[in-house]
Amino acid sequence: MHAALYAAKTGLTAQDKQLTTISNNLANAATIGYKRDRVIFEDLLYRIQRQPGAQSSQNTQISSGLQLGTGVRVVGTQKQFTVGNLQVTDQPLDIAINGRGFFEILQPDGNPAYTRNGEFHLSAEGEMVTAEGLVLQPAVTIPTGALSVTIGQDGTVSVLLSGTTTPTQVGTLQLTDFVNPAGLQAIGSNLFLETASSGSPQQGTPGLNGFGAMIQGSVENSNVNIVEELVNMITTQRTYEVNSKVLQTTDQMLQFITQNI
Repeated sequence: MHAALYAAKTGLTAQDKQLTTISNNLANAATIGYKRDRVIFEDLLYRIQRQPGAQSSQNTQISSGLQLGTGVRVVGTQKQFTVGNLQVTDQPLDIAINGRGFFEILQPDGNPAYTRNGEFHLSAEGEMVTAEGLVLQPAVTIPTGALSVTIGQDGTVSVLLSGTTTPTQVGTLQLTDFVNPAGLQAIGSNLFLETASSGSPQQGTPGLNGFGAMIQGSVENSNVNIVEELVNMITTQRTYEVNSKVLQTTDQMLQFITQNI
């Protein structure tokens, strides 16, 4: 069978995965703390029919040879951890990270997960939790009857209690960072898990030693650029059409051979 059929088939498969990634990016354009994915392509093996550098005579060499590619494949997707636009919400438990770092979240199984989504709420016990009830680490409990909550850029949490005029510190938030954030495993719900590729988690004080500062009353929007995704979608569609055209052209060539020989 003609090799172009298989090369075009790999192109269709790769562009299908590209479109799936673009679709997911656009679907999460309004998801707080979402980081867009980028597809990484890689060409497949080559059939070497004339080896580059081989001797064509005693004193001459083949300059480029004859190498026929067999197609393309998707080898991975990469999260891009550029900071999204910060949106002011004026909600006291909303926190945006202006720079590097993640909030550490305690999962029900006791293992940590990490997120850039700073939309927090209070549990029945007064602990700061995510929308799904997962506790922020280190745990901070807001006393019952607190008139106001103040979160400093360095993560210091203080409250103003009824009958007092001086704020009381009730805890300190920390951030966690990784050498290679793109190596984190996305598990949905705006959460990431540590992997061997991401490196070990490193905790630190917000605003110091390369960690981003905490901005109270704000959230970080998705870093998806809708216009860029639409351009990528058009490019993907045209590339898919071209690969489909290769299949059609190859089929016509084979049809001509079978009908005329």
